[in-house]
Amino acid sequence: MRTSPALRAAALVATATVLLPLAACSDDGDDGGTEKARPSTASTASPTATAEELSSQKLDWKPCPAPSRAQGSGTSPSPLPGGTKWECSFMDVPLDYGDPEGDTIELALIRAAAKDKDRRIGSLIFNFGGPGGSGVAALPSFGPDYDGLRTRYDLVSFDPRGVGRSEGVECSDDSTLDKRYELDGTPDDAEEEKAFVDDQKSYIADCEKNSGDELAYVGTTNAARDMDLLRKVLGDDKLHYFGISYGTELGGVYAHLFPKTVGRAVLDAVVDPTQNSLESALGQAEGFQHALDNFTADCAERDDCKLPGATSKEVQDWITALLAKLEKKPVPGLGDRELTETQATTGIASALYSKETWPLLEQGLDEADGKKGGLLLALADSLNGRSEDGHYDNSNAANTAISCADSKQRFTLEQTRKALPRFRKASPVFGDYLGWGLMSCTGWPVAGAWDTPDVSAPGSAPILVIGNTGDPATPYAGAKAMATELGKGVGVELTYKGEGHGAYNGGSTCVQKAVDGYLLEGKVPSDGRTCS
Repeated sequence: MRTSPALRAAALVATATVLLPLAACSDDGDDGGTEKARPSTASTASPTATAEELSSQKLDWKPCPAPSRAQGSGTSPSPLPGGTKWECSFMDVPLDYGDPEGDTIELALIRAAAKDKDRRIGSLIFNFGGPGGSGVAALPSFGPDYDGLRTRYDLVSFDPRGVGRSEGVECSDDSTLDKRYELDGTPDDAEEEKAFVDDQKSYIADCEKNSGDELAYVGTTNAARDMDLLRKVLGDDKLHYFGISYGTELGGVYAHLFPKTVGRAVLDAVVDPTQNSLESALGQAEGFQHALDNFTADCAERDDCKLPGATSKEVQDWITALLAKLEKKPVPGLGDRELTETQATTGIASALYSKETWPLLEQGLDEADGKKGGLLLALADSLNGRSEDGHYDNSNAANTAISCADSKQRFTLEQTRKALPRFRKASPVFGDYLGWGLMSCTGWPVAGAWDTPDVSAPGSAPILVIGNTGDPATPYAGAKAMATELGKGVGVELTYKGEGHGAYNGGSTCVQKAVDGYLLEGKVPSDGRTCS
């Protein structure tokens, strides 16, 4: 990944796939790109429909197909414990909410029915992050982790507009993306800077050529309005919601727009709504550096660590030296592809999303030092959305499109250069990598909507906001900021003293009991509670 917005998207991609980085599957029979053809699971609404018709449309739930390439490929989702099968459908939404009776687009949906019909509360809608992550592909992957919540909820997710099967944004083709990710993402001289800027211009031109008509409509505000329409179509008076990573920003924007329809809502791995794109990228640099510090400290303390160094600093100096060697001379990776410095940095970031993948990071770094870059490249591929057969999902294209539709900030080359010292101070390893990502929206054909999103939600039901002290991608301070911005009596903060991105699946019984108690029984935890 070469942009800080894309690292935000990787919260979903890395968590879902990095544990098995070499086990991606191809999608037999797919069209080879962003899927436009639909299975026969469409709603009853027409291509143009009134607001009333859209709210009353009937969904045609059928067995789920295998994920498309835009969703990440793979096989049809396996049934949940007990045999419950996943069902999929499509819902029509206005392309432009400013013209609600104009053209419509289809959003892909997935659900698993509640176990206890008599005690069913309604639907629990998930967004696992991004922007750009396919909820239709992710929910079955995480389904067993959330199956306890299915006692009283239908588990529901969707591909937000511009993502996966929901009119997925298309930019560059697979071969072009391979070349893009091979480029030096941290240019050091005028020639490398020119290549970086030219590549950025070319990528944006591809996005505009292939998806220009929809780029103005894929922002978070429209996604929040889509969620409210989904609430109505599902027959729920309130929106019960579980948002993770970018999903917390989406949930906050929803609460601001529709405070009176917020039901029981949980925001985990929280994006700081008070930070603009520059501040957010700097925060990520600090967060990833903190996670790397913890990884290298753990390595230095263990006698069996494969990496040299008796202290955290010595291990980290060795990693920095390895990256410098890779910049001068890449090593063999997978097939005819090489592991470059940028790809290696991407692979390191990928493995830092979860403490469970630290052993893969240790192994990958050790092998790269021995001129075998396959594991680090596979970790990078998982973050970049590349499957083993060489096809990319559309998570990064969607991430760019949604991020640039949201954020107003556009950085010139000179402004980016001036910002780099701050990034290097925040992180010797990730500073340049994330600093150059400031230019990801430079030249984008659509203006951004805000400097920072408004998430104030007076009159909303309590919203549980969970921060993880060791989160690399959404630093811990974002949880307090979100709780404060939601408003007094709305934001309820819960702290988890742990490692990795997110808290609910981090292994803390305390966190899970607090979340389950709120979602299933309506028991709001005390504000400021801490779990370990």
